[in-house]
Amino acid sequence: MKKNFLTMLLVTLCFFSCRKDPEIFPPEVEEPGEPELTAIQGFYLLNEGNMGSNKATLDYYDYATGAYHRNIYANANPTVPKELGDVGNDIAIYGSKLYAVINCSNKIEVMEAKTAKRIGQINIPNCRNITFHNGFAYITSYAGPVNPGHEQTGYVAKVDTGSLQILAQCLVGMQPDGLAIANGKLYVANSGGYLSPNYENTVSVIDIASFREIKRVAVTVNLHRVCADKHGNIWVSSHGNYYNISSKLYCINSQTDQLMDSVNIAVSNLHLDEDKLYICAVEWNNVTMSNEVSYGIVDVVSKKIISRKIITDGTSIKTPYGITVNPITKDIYITDAKNSVTPGMLYCFDKEGKQKWNVRTGDIPAHFAFLED
Repeated sequence: MKKNFLTMLLVTLCFFSCRKDPEIFPPEVEEPGEPELTAIQGFYLLNEGNMGSNKATLDYYDYATGAYHRNIYANANPTVPKELGDVGNDIAIYGSKLYAVINCSNKIEVMEAKTAKRIGQINIPNCRNITFHNGFAYITSYAGPVNPGHEQTGYVAKVDTGSLQILAQCLVGMQPDGLAIANGKLYVANSGGYLSPNYENTVSVIDIASFREIKRVAVTVNLHRVCADKHGNIWVSSHGNYYNISSKLYCINSQTDQLMDSVNIAVSNLHLDEDKLYICAVEWNNVTMSNEVSYGIVDVVSKKIISRKIITDGTSIKTPYGITVNPITKDIYITDAKNSVTPGMLYCFDKEGKQKWNVRTGDIPAHFAFLED
């Protein structure tokens, strides 16, 4: 989805087109699934909404009823005039709070996890991704407005989750994206996404105790997603350069902070469930001017691809974008962003890859957060 020509077009539209009054998205309910009683109450799905459209929305699936609730934010927060904002980039639950990272609105919207009622917001420019450790939130920031060609150094913000106050900033590389924690360290993917074709190629390593960058690990260009497994491995994905360097998955040893291995699989999004990385990809190529859709499962112990197939019943998804796995039932959820400007779809598959149900979402459905009892 991260195409150079498309990015430029979207930025142009974002800053120079005539802006309309914010749209109001009424709440809607469907019942695509069957009731399930588990330790997980449901999950939130954050729809990104196209850049410049102010159409980020929040949906919720309730396991107890099998009901899918669209556009719940406005109903939970009727006094907030502009709803969620512009481009929902990440979502997570920590403690009793739900955090939605709203990229182009330069904020993290903080809500009650059980009700989605607004508690407050954290103001961070061009914020990207969020993770948590010992009562603190860590959030990557491009540190400036959407501006391809801009050489602004990014940073990670440290936020107190009680007061929602920003306590410190740690400078990293250009346009930092994903981040994860292992062995008392933060690992941050420096994308350099605004600097095409001269992308960044390092992962910043931050000592959490001192909150200082202690090292940069050279990996490859245009890094994106990061996750940590229970074996001390840090998994980092790359978009490649859309020409002669393909999207790929890399592994860093968090004990030595050395690049250990790579797996030849394209990655747009990934989810770690136990020892398996579930991956979906839409890889754009500027030579062929086309996308290649693919899926895969990687075993983090053997560091091998154990399957190139997640969907087994022939279900076709045009633009797979978000992916997650229910940690109890092992149901697999994959979103379809379609053409990025109209409502997408959410598909639920059982652990064998057979479709159980599907439902319409908001525009560019992307990011999940499970709500536990």
